[in-house]
Amino acid sequence: MHTPQRRRPSWPVRLAIVLAAIASLTGAVGISPANASVYGSCTISRCSDARSAGSIWAAKGYPTSSGWYSWPDGKYNYTGGRFYNREGQLPSGATYYEYDVYSRAQGAARDAYRIVVNRSTGAVWFSPNHYTDFYRL
Repeated sequence: MHTPQRRRPSWPVRLAIVLAAIASLTGAVGISPANASVYGSCTISRCSDARSAGSIWAAKGYPTSSGWYSWPDGKYNYTGGRFYNREGQLPSGATYYEYDVYSRAQGAARDAYRIVVNRSTGAVWFSPNHYTDFYRL
């Protein structure tokens, strides 16, 4: 009886798997580049969308557990739960939570648009590029 040999993934594939595992264990995903910025106001494109999403999340009491929530347009929106500010971009010492801006079908992939809320002060920040830049709403 012949037992087929399983092919091992190529070294780039194995390296990618190992690096992804290390990043997920250490929380190294989402580190901001050195040129990331924090702005005191939001006048860029999509700020109004972020403000609208923030109002809807506020009406829902800014949920703190991650998951899917029904949205007024009949779709769903996602909150990732606690945002740990690992990038150190926002003021330290606060407890932040992250919320998606755009609704979609439940279970669909997330995009890069987020709002982050400081639960102590109520300050809301918009990141149009997954925590590279933050704009105060």
